[in-house]
Amino acid sequence: MQWPTPDPFLFCVHHDDKYPAGNARMGPSASLSGRQLGQDFAGRDGWNMYHGTVVPGFPQHPHRGFETVTIVRSGLLDHSDSLGAAARFGGGDVQWLTAGAGVLHSEMFPLLHSDKPNPVELFQIWLNLPREDKLVAPHFSMLWNHVIPKHVARDEAGRTTEVTVVAGRLGDVKAPPSPPKSWASRADADVAIWTLKLAPGARWTLPAAARGSNRMLYFFQGSGLRVAGRAIPPSHGLELRAELDVELENGADVAELLLLQGRPINEPVVQYGPFVMNSRQEIQQAFAEYQRTGFGGWPWPSDDPVHAREEGRFARHADGHIERPA
Repeated sequence: MQWPTPDPFLFCVHHDDKYPAGNARMGPSASLSGRQLGQDFAGRDGWNMYHGTVVPGFPQHPHRGFETVTIVRSGLLDHSDSLGAAARFGGGDVQWLTAGAGVLHSEMFPLLHSDKPNPVELFQIWLNLPREDKLVAPHFSMLWNHVIPKHVARDEAGRTTEVTVVAGRLGDVKAPPSPPKSWASRADADVAIWTLKLAPGARWTLPAAARGSNRMLYFFQGSGLRVAGRAIPPSHGLELRAELDVELENGADVAELLLLQGRPINEPVVQYGPFVMNSRQEIQQAFAEYQRTGFGGWPWPSDDPVHAREEGRFARHADGHIERPA
């Protein structure tokens, strides 16, 4: 499901695939007959191959002029890029990639379990860069689940609301640092990326943000929710007035929401596929440079690399150092 997004955000998609058990190649242990391999977005049997032909996912492709923020809620994602960086992450981990002047990366979903299903759920969010930072050096970073803070509130009846703060601040809870040239790294940009989880019947007041910021709330899981007294059906997005507190009242089931917020960049946006610049001429230049340089080339043996089955969650950065979550 793709949702509309306001400036400074460009794109937000919710992938929720009920993949079956995996085969020896970490692809689906199921027939791929009848699927449009390389362009499979049909949701047949509750899952997609996307652009993958063996392992589901997105083989190598370029980006320029913005950032991707990928929140993997369940399952695993194998990342490889033209910087030489690589990672396997999931279970609440977040990857933040500043494409800047240009980067190639692949995002594959290895199905490691051969004896049970391999569900994958994630958000991918595109955050714009201002003109002055469109051509900064690409930057790869990981935010592991255990370092992403959570704010837990209880209403008068003791029912909880848990807010995971990927970017921004909520009271005394502050997210890990964003990449150095991100719009989110600017204190006055008021960027927030939060996921909210409300217990059945929970009430919570979403505090006001800065006047002039754009604020969207996406209700992606649950059966009933009231926002400022208005009943909201599942799978809906709401545009909020940022300067106002907003009362949330959950229904009978656990509800989950995504909040995107930020001061708009207020610059022209010209997008063509994976390139987001300020003018058509800059888009043409991006294509010309990509064709000429390959944004540094692709250092991997295939367009759709996956890491070894026995490999755990890890990140290998462009300088070669390896980190693993605690």
